[in-house]
Amino acid sequence: MHFRTHFQEFSIAFEPPPGGVREESMRIAPLALAGLFVVALPGYAEHDDHGNRTDREYSRTAPSQGPREYHGSPRQYYEGWDFQDHHGHPYYPHVDGTRWIGHDTGREDEHYRIENPWEHGRWDGGFGRDHVWHLSGGVPEHFSFSGSNWNVARYDLAYCGDWDWEADSIAIYSDPDHVGWYLAYNLRLGTYVHVMYLGR
Repeated sequence: MHFRTHFQEFSIAFEPPPGGVREESMRIAPLALAGLFVVALPGYAEHDDHGNRTDREYSRTAPSQGPREYHGSPRQYYEGWDFQDHHGHPYYPHVDGTRWIGHDTGREDEHYRIENPWEHGRWDGGFGRDHVWHLSGGVPEHFSFSGSNWNVARYDLAYCGDWDWEADSIAIYSDPDHVGWYLAYNLRLGTYVHVMYLGR
């Protein structure tokens, strides 16, 4: 009798909650899910802000001037080179203030040597931030804006895969190092590529 009494008391002390384990689990599950969301939210917000910050940083205006003639030791970049000089900056050739990151390969860079420079004439539609143009279709090998036709240097094709050839805004700059080429700066992305004028 005494043993049964203790056993009954022991059983009562550890009696499952009303509704059983399943009901208790259903009360805990939403709390666990909410906790997981709170932990994950800062990481998601940081990633989202990084993307927006990059767009905000580079979509305000075009550079005040193009690159200056390069006089240092020529740099050589292999395919797939990462040009990101600071966290949040593009991985492709870009402009940081007045510095044209990646435009330091010198006048003798074989990638931009052409036999007949200016064979289609010279661009006279305006340069720099006071002359912003909206792309009106095409592909890197042949695109247009404002009735003028252009193409991207073969060596730079990998740098413009994220350009929107139907809508992006660009500005054109002279290239002081590579004869026959211009530089097209993308205001949305902050990146640039070498382009050739093909006439109207």
